[in-house]
Parts: sequence; C-alpha cells; structure tokens
Amino acid sequence: MAQKQAEVEAAQEKKAATQTTLRWDDSKMTSTYANVCNVSSTREEVTMLFGTNQSWHTGQKELTVQLTDRIILNPFAAKRLSLLLNNIIKEYENRFGELKLEQG
Repeated sequence: MAQKQAEVEAAQEKKAATQTTLRWDDSKMTSTYANVCNVSSTREEVTMLFGTNQSWHTGQKELTVQLTDRIILNPFAAKRLSLLLNNIIKEYENRFGELKLEQG
C-alpha cells in the first residue's frame, strides 16, 4: 500500500513539474469604457478601434465617436478572441435571456 502511495505521489510531482503556471500581471492595466467598436483587417493583422458615442440625440445627421483605444492582433489571436466572445455571449444569454440587436 505504501509503495502504491509513493507511486501516486511521484506521478503527481512529475505532472506538477511539467505544468505551466499562468500568472496574470495587472500592474499596468487600465480600464476604459466603450460603446462603439470598429474592426478592420489585412492579411497580417486585425485592428479593433474602441470609443464612445458622443451624440445622444436621435435623428442627428452626424455622430461623433471619441476613439480611445486601438488593439492590433494577429489573425490567430483574433480567432481565439472571437471564440472566447462567442462562448461568453452564449453563457450570458443562457443566464439572462437573448440579446436582441437593433437593425440599423
């Protein structure tokens, strides 16, 4: 029995030695609110622009969007982000109901 326990512990130690630990360093993180996002792409990158709509009255002929952040990703990171966002929206809708978007 003791030998079996030792083998299990050895296997756990070996597994722990090969696992990578992910540490989130938020020391330089900032938070920004955005209610507008625009996305464009080239073969090598996907660019996302974030900002806030500064026009609050309906029927205006011109809208002003204050751009605050630009995030540039390679296509692989963009696809992973797309999958993560799709999953989080599914979870949200399962909990709180379907999000219906206005047709513009």
